[in-house]
Amino acid sequence: MAEAEKLARTLTGKVVSDKMDKTITVQIVRRVKHPVYGKYVIKSSKVHAHDEENQCRQGDLVTVAEHRPMSKTKTWTLVKIEERAVEV
Repeated sequence: MAEAEKLARTLTGKVVSDKMDKTITVQIVRRVKHPVYGKYVIKSSKVHAHDEENQCRQGDLVTVAEHRPMSKTKTWTLVKIEERAVEV
C-alpha cells in the first residue's frame, strides 16, 4: 500500500517585515478561549517565511505553509498572497 502524503499545515497572517532578502516576517493572530474565565483572548505569534521572488510587501495578507527548516528560524514558506496592502 502506498503511504498517504501528509498535508502541510497552513496559516494566514499579515506581513509585518519584508526587509530581509527572500524572507518575510508574518504575524499570526488567533482568538482562544481562556480556560478559567471563558473570555476570548487575542494571542499572536511571528514566524519567518521564505519568499523566493521577494514579492510580498509590508501589510499584505498572506498564507504560509509549514516546510522543512531552511535556516535557524525559517521553517515556513509563502503559498499565496491573499490581499495586497493598500498604498497611500
